[in-house]
Amino acid sequence: MAKKSKKQQPGGTPATVALTAAGVDYTVYAYEHDPAHPSYGEEAAEAMGVSPDRVFKTLVADVDGALTVAVVPVAGTLDLKALASAVGGKRAAMADPALAERTTGYVRGGISPLGQRKKLPTVLDDSASSHTTICVSAGRRGLEVELSPTTLATLTNAVLAPIGRA
Repeated sequence: MAKKSKKQQPGGTPATVALTAAGVDYTVYAYEHDPAHPSYGEEAAEAMGVSPDRVFKTLVADVDGALTVAVVPVAGTLDLKALASAVGGKRAAMADPALAERTTGYVRGGISPLGQRKKLPTVLDDSASSHTTICVSAGRRGLEVELSPTTLATLTNAVLAPIGRA
């Protein structure tokens, strides 16, 4: 079971530091990451006792040569064509994992849409707006942050678009 905290812990991640600096409401959940679990997102949902449609994964794609962040529910998959369309592009493919890690400053499975080393265009699946709060990675495996989708969209300058598939 995940431990819940309303305050940033000492030595927070860039994501929690950014949230604290913005002065917004958020809750941090910490849980013991199991490296053998087949899905980071599903593991987070299980550990927090939250429905997988409220837990969103952060993926980095290459849209016409530009890295772009996609935030979609862990219960589904990313529609690459819809992502490209949402940012006015023609083609999208998943980014090289090492490039995604270098560019965002986070490791795979812990990439947060917040506090990235380089600010990338971000698209949030529009299903997020049907929830009061959603959960996204707080910047490392075993650490999630819960916040309103409006707050996430505002802090990341995200476009809301139907980019997820069930």
